[in-house]
Amino acid sequence: MNLERIECANDARAAVYREIGDGELLRARGVFVAEGRLVVRRVIEDGWAIESVLVNDAAFRDLAASLDRLAPDVQVLVCRTSGFEELTGFNIHRGCLALVRRRPPLPLAALVAEATLLVVLEGVGNADNVGGVFRNAAAFDADGVLLSPTTCDPLYRKAIRTSMGAALRVPFARAADQDWPGAIAHLRAAGFTIVALTPREPSESLDAFAARPRPARLALVIGTEGAGLTPTVEASADHRIRIPISSRVDSLNLAVASGIALAQFRDSAIKK
Repeated sequence: MNLERIECANDARAAVYREIGDGELLRARGVFVAEGRLVVRRVIEDGWAIESVLVNDAAFRDLAASLDRLAPDVQVLVCRTSGFEELTGFNIHRGCLALVRRRPPLPLAALVAEATLLVVLEGVGNADNVGGVFRNAAAFDADGVLLSPTTCDPLYRKAIRTSMGAALRVPFARAADQDWPGAIAHLRAAGFTIVALTPREPSESLDAFAARPRPARLALVIGTEGAGLTPTVEASADHRIRIPISSRVDSLNLAVASGIALAQFRDSAIKK
């Protein structure tokens, strides 16, 4: 690594970190932001290509062994903690950021090839929900996530953080505009049973569905909070399931609902 200390937020060597709030600009540059010691340690250990790292002294000491693994030309900037907010506009309370190069997009065919359990997200724009779904996918052994064209980027800083780094490890593919919702038909052609999670009728309870043997290949399709799935995608499902809840509550957070469903599916697979 190339270790340098910066004394103020106006230091030209750290100028790139002023852009971390602009997700579109970062994607256009082919990079994403890793935030926090757990996530930065993970991208280093998992062999992601690192462009640069910005840390305070405490994070530098904690990450020393991982940072020693970086290539000699990777710039590691050490900045006082107060300089993070001045530089980035965010309260980066863990004092640790890295700019990481994106890997080539995973084709849908590669995502589907060996998978038996997939999550499909349609129009989910909330980064916390997307990160939560990836964390659940990792926890309950889903093989990957298929994203509609309008679903939030899993490598957005907040989504990675909410996923506790799972967005870096759970495979995902994004359908192009012209391939949505046709990608659902592609899953069915590959032998997947399409299961839509919806509170609307007609639907059967998750418990009733999970009591039967789990299909050999299953895709759980989830829409955005509020509006839910589009009528076209919901109507294309082989099964429509709901999670029964108290009448005192209108609905569940979609990340919570995905965790409940995936846990049931894993349990049903174990019982087979």
